[in-house]
Amino acid sequence: MPLPNRVDPFGNLFATPARGTLMGNRGGKFHTDAQSLTARRWVSRQWICCVLDFRGRHRHVWGRYYTELFFLDEVTAFAAGHRPCFECRRADAEQFAELFAEPPRGRDRVSAKAMDDVLHAERLDGKAKRIHRLELDRLPDGAMVALDGEAFALRAGELMRWSPSGYTAGRKPPRGIAVDVLTPPSILSVLKDGYLPLWHPSAD
Repeated sequence: MPLPNRVDPFGNLFATPARGTLMGNRGGKFHTDAQSLTARRWVSRQWICCVLDFRGRHRHVWGRYYTELFFLDEVTAFAAGHRPCFECRRADAEQFAELFAEPPRGRDRVSAKAMDDVLHAERLDGKAKRIHRLELDRLPDGAMVALDGEAFALRAGELMRWSPSGYTAGRKPPRGIAVDVLTPPSILSVLKDGYLPLWHPSAD
């Protein structure tokens, strides 16, 4: 029986036999020793996404240290409010930070803590997912939106329907409308400025 450790674009956790392409966590352990979820959904503001294989390390998933989470791809992780990990995805994390916001005087980029503080405010409304109402025409590739209760990712001028196992056939987005955007605004800016997120192969 799979654990409820997959993350959807709304930030919810659920169980599925379908495999993701990235791992991550939310700052620590919020599952029980019996491998069930508690009422918590994060430990700290450090929500990251990581590679599945790093230096041959092997983990006991939902063991002693933190609650491992899994994502279809980076587009999904971004929609849920996670950022690249500075340990296992150093180059991606550095580029993400350089594009995130204007760095403080004398620094090349903003700190991880500063990004986490901004993202925590943008991804949550209390304990619920924060939705941002924005114009669809102005969104970059990699943005995730909600339409009729389902998640769609924008790529190459099409909206591709998200599912736990991959993306399905795209459709042309309607023009001149505002939509519910799942991806936090700061991450939208990173995407607009040239960061290329990791996509699930089904999006090709």
